[in-house]
This record gives sequence, C-alpha cells and structure tokens, in this order.
Amino acid sequence: MSQERAATLKGNPITLIGPVLKAGDSAPDFTLNKNLLETSSLSDYAGKVKLISVVPSIDTGVCDAQTRRFNEEASKLGDNVVIITVSADLPFAQARWCAAAGVDRVFLLSDYKENSFGKSYGVFIKELHLDMRSIFVLDGNNQITYVEVLNEMTEHPNYETALAAVKSLI
Repeated sequence: MSQERAATLKGNPITLIGPVLKAGDSAPDFTLNKNLLETSSLSDYAGKVKLISVVPSIDTGVCDAQTRRFNEEASKLGDNVVIITVSADLPFAQARWCAAAGVDRVFLLSDYKENSFGKSYGVFIKELHLDMRSIFVLDGNNQITYVEVLNEMTEHPNYETALAAVKSLI
C-alpha cells in the first residue's frame, strides 16, 4: 500500500511516497538500469548479503561522500557481500562519476526511467522525482535486516550502524 510521509530538504518539506519498509520485511524486487539497455534486478545478487545505498544524485557532496565511503568499505566485507548504490541519475552520469572518482567496488544502478525502486522501497520524493537518501541491508534470502531512511536529505547516514548490520550477516 502506497503511503505519503514528510521529510525535508534543507529544512523545506518534501514528500516520500511508498511503503514504510522495516527489518523483517521481504525486500521488493527491482529493475534498475546498468546502462540504457541493460537492467539489473534483485535476483542478480541472489544468495549474497546486500547493502543498498540510496542517494538522490551522485553529483552532490553528501552523495559523493556516501558512495566513496561504501566503496572503501567494500573490500573489507568479502565476496559474499555486494554494495549497490541507487540514484535517479542517468547511467551515463553514474559511469562518468565512477571513472572520475575511481569507484570500482560498488554497483551503481539507475532508477531514472520509472522511479520504481523509489516507489517500492518508500523513498521516492514526489516533488523532485529523486530517491531519498537511505540504506537497506538485506540478507542472502532478501529479507530486510536494517533500514535507515533519513528525514533530512542533506544529512549523512549512520555508516557504522549500517556496516555493523552487514557484518552481523557474514
């Protein structure tokens, strides 16, 4: 069931659309773009622990820092963990940013076409057609074990708590 709830961008109200997911829920499947023609879904990462890092736009300071941080942590987590960064940026922009930033351990996937990830994970921003900064940790069976959806878009997520949630599953 789709819901609306309030969040903020620099203190100004924005509206999040979609369900309020919580630990214990089954993760909704998704279809996100790797590039303009190829897509990726949750089944592509079957059996792996997944940290899904959602950012509004990769070309902003906090989004950049968040993605770089998880890229650095990825090598410490082992082969059974995959880190996925989701944004509504075009795949071209994601690829350009990764090349410039030297990010090569996380999968950047785009929710630009239909915002279906944002809507099914409850982080779609109605006014901006972007996805709200959030973290979802899924176990190997795609059960959600940790959720953080920020109330203020410009704040950082709790990296340590999210990483501890991943480490508890490996």
